Amino acid sequence: MEHITADRMRFTDEQNRERIFSGVNVVDKSPYSPGEQQFPYLNADVLRRFAENGWNLIRLGFTWGKIEPQIGRYNEAYLDSVSDILDLCEEYGIYVFLDMHQDLYSPVTNGDGAPPWAALTDGLRTNPTRYVWAEDYFWGKACHRCFDHFWANTPVQGKGLQDRFADCWVHIVHRIGGKAAVIGFDVFNEPFPGKSGGKCFRRIVTGTAREALFGKHFKFSHLIADAISRERERLLLNHISYPLLRQAFAGAAPPVEAFDKTKYSPFLQKTADAIRGAGSDKLLFLENCYFSNLGIPCSVQPVLQNGSRDTQQVFAPHAYDFMVDTPAYRYASAERVDGMFAEHRRTQERLQIPVIVGEWGGFGAQDDDSWLGHIAHLLTVFDRNKWSQTYWQYSDAFFDSPLMRVFVRPYPQAVPGEIESYRYDSIRHLFHLHFTQHKAGECVICTPFPVKRLTLDNEAAVFEQRSAQTVIHTPAGQHILKIKF
Repeated sequence: MEHITADRMRFTDEQNRERIFSGVNVVDKSPYSPGEQQFPYLNADVLRRFAENGWNLIRLGFTWGKIEPQIGRYNEAYLDSVSDILDLCEEYGIYVFLDMHQDLYSPVTNGDGAPPWAALTDGLRTNPTRYVWAEDYFWGKACHRCFDHFWANTPVQGKGLQDRFADCWVHIVHRIGGKAAVIGFDVFNEPFPGKSGGKCFRRIVTGTAREALFGKHFKFSHLIADAISRERERLLLNHISYPLLRQAFAGAAPPVEAFDKTKYSPFLQKTADAIRGAGSDKLLFLENCYFSNLGIPCSVQPVLQNGSRDTQQVFAPHAYDFMVDTPAYRYASAERVDGMFAEHRRTQERLQIPVIVGEWGGFGAQDDDSWLGHIAHLLTVFDRNKWSQTYWQYSDAFFDSPLMRVFVRPYPQAVPGEIESYRYDSIRHLFHLHFTQHKAGECVICTPFPVKRLTLDNEAAVFEQRSAQTVIHTPAGQHILKIKF
């Protein structure tokens, strides 16, 4: 497999081709159990089907608790199983970035992530979840206390929590980080500020109420009219626009900025220093904090190496419309997610690094297709920005779900030179790519459907079919490639 590097706002390979990646999350959130040492979900048959559908990237997630269940003692049998998966991924041409996953900090606080020895609650009680999975982020004092200790690098047996976390990453890098399929390291999933995150939530609630009562983006007369409509559920949700949310969330922006700059970015630098010190030059993934999933500006700072900006880093934003985690997922709004991803685009432009959208999706029922338009819209947004992506997430029923009708689609995998633009018209079944190259090379397009006609600069071109790929040898110059399916 070719070594992948970041070249400002794009990915390139050893042939200086621009690369685009499309794939899924495969994340093991299960708590550590001495009797369960294998990474679940993936095997040769599943990875073969991934490749047949044109996917070339996996965000492979596991937890700190699974890797280091006891202080300084690593779960080597589990890492062996991850190593085997990485070897299979290499065989099928699928790249991987390793995700140290967490939600709500730890199983101790109704989530997953840190081992119990690293969950310092100071005796605060964790109550059972009653409404939504994330509620401990909003008012869980034990969860907040654990995060506060982590960001403070509180010592455990004489060594800070962050330092122990960095040691765990060093062990992972030494054990499996050198595998050919591994392109990089997603250091910490959706960092949460801790106690100040509770303040953010309260400001979001009060800001939303204030905007609903007095803001210019919400009209009660229109709301009353829609409330009596036969489509009232959809129409009522449409009143919650992105401009309304942006105004409502404005009060949470200052504490998010303070967290990003004073807690999260120094932690990233510490962990990056450890990974680079372990000898790896692979990509480092910078995520946005939990609240920036909603479109609150992200202020994460770029990682440095020896005092200069590290060139091998990636912005890996997450965003979901707030309806997708509820029974009303079919009413997810394109307008709201457009605003969220526009904010992520601004962060990318500030950082000047490439993007892999680490998490996105619809969370619809496996047999329901009413939400697929939302997924198709998001894929169009990613294409417009030349963003790679990993969908949340793979499940046993994934291949048989209606989602496959929109998620499996053409895209450029390796393009000599630089991509100007690309798009797929699913109505006309036409893929269009505009690119510029400086010397002859091999252009590789994911084509999961039979190709009926291919033209390069409006002339019929010779091409080669390789499973779910179409390969065209293209000369130097500006090109327009069209593929009809």
